[in-house]
Amino acid sequence: MVADVVRLSAGRDLVISATRPADGEEGQLVEAAGALLAGVAVTGARLLVVGGAATLVTPEGHTVEQAPGFPAGLAAVARACAEQLAVCLADRAADWTYLSPPVVLEPGERTGVFRVGRDEQVGEVISIEDLAVALLDEAEAPRHRRVRFTVGY
Repeated sequence: MVADVVRLSAGRDLVISATRPADGEEGQLVEAAGALLAGVAVTGARLLVVGGAATLVTPEGHTVEQAPGFPAGLAAVARACAEQLAVCLADRAADWTYLSPPVVLEPGERTGVFRVGRDEQVGEVISIEDLAVALLDEAEAPRHRRVRFTVGY
């Protein structure tokens, strides 16, 4: 898998990873993160990972995953996203950025107006269109190198 990343990222400025594995295959997020980081470390491409919200800290002081009412059906992917982020945070060779969207992504309008944060939840919702704006803003003008950031209303 690392060899594939090297081959596909050679000569590229940026690689974006935004995947959601099938139920029961959540561990693929962790495996893919490791391969992506190793591959782009070889080629020098930046890596922008769209991950999960589970580890964001809520205003109440706990993580989204620990919040009352967190859906049990999302526990496996939440744990995998937490592990995916941990793999990124442990990496010292690649130029990576991890985007944690808020809990709710919904169709809406592209406003370009949203808050940006690091590890604390800055909103529980964002439109898919504004998440795309945040992603492209970071792709074009990186402001979050080797850290996680989040956006929301």
